[in-house]
Amino acid sequence: MARIDAHQHFWEVARGDYGWLVPQLGRIYRDYGPADLLPKLQACGISGTVLVQAAPTLAESAYLLAIAERTPFVRGVVGWVDFEAEDAIAQIDQLARHAKLCGIRPMIQDIPDPDWMLDPRFAPVFRHLAARGLVFDALVFPHHLPRLLRLLERHPDLRCVVDHCAKPRIAEGAFQPWADAIARIARETAAFCKISGLVTEAGPGWTVAKLRPYVEHVLAVFGPERCLWGSDWPVLENVGSYEAWHAATLELLAPLAEPARAAILGGNAVRLYGLSLATEVQAPAADSGSSG
Repeated sequence: MARIDAHQHFWEVARGDYGWLVPQLGRIYRDYGPADLLPKLQACGISGTVLVQAAPTLAESAYLLAIAERTPFVRGVVGWVDFEAEDAIAQIDQLARHAKLCGIRPMIQDIPDPDWMLDPRFAPVFRHLAARGLVFDALVFPHHLPRLLRLLERHPDLRCVVDHCAKPRIAEGAFQPWADAIARIARETAAFCKISGLVTEAGPGWTVAKLRPYVEHVLAVFGPERCLWGSDWPVLENVGSYEAWHAATLELLAPLAEPARAAILGGNAVRLYGLSLATEVQAPAADSGSSG
């Protein structure tokens, strides 16, 4: 079964719409493109990725879809639309003309109002995502989980995946109330969960032992059939390497049977996002790498 990285990013700093990407972030404050990622995928035996938005603009969605057109290993793109715009549904339809669009992600973690996703104005947009079979990537913190539960109760047909396990505060050793809240999402909805972003939440000096309680909990409540693996590269570069997180994942999943590991490492991403595996990984076009 193909291995898929279900969550990675590319960016060009000069594009200027990444409000969070500032010089203080250190080593990740530079351009990252397909030529930077391809050797890591090859070293880890990964045959495709889901490219996820990192800026809340339509220009970002167009930028990522253009990369996907010329980069065979990008199997799907999770873009962004303006939920608050009167033409939000038309924006979705425009992006969905591209065969590789597989999801939409509002950057909920950066929105001050914790109840934003429950605004009744957005109900038609969520219904349209469901009707089109597009995945709602939920970029949320633990305090958003009760709101997310209410949203998914309203829209039971919406295909949803919780990004980064809802970012538990691993560095602080905080397990509750995150553990109970994520368990309710797993138990009462059909949502999936991405095992991604955890090394960033654990911080410098992270260890497999520190991550294990969180990963084991997610596996227990969602089951291997609703978990998928992502690198969150290049964000993770501030605390570790792609290869180190991949190796840690293999260690964390080692107790599972091979079919379960294969599902988490690729099969579930293909199933959730409806990815095509028709082409093999190739070197990206010469103009699609980063400048740094």
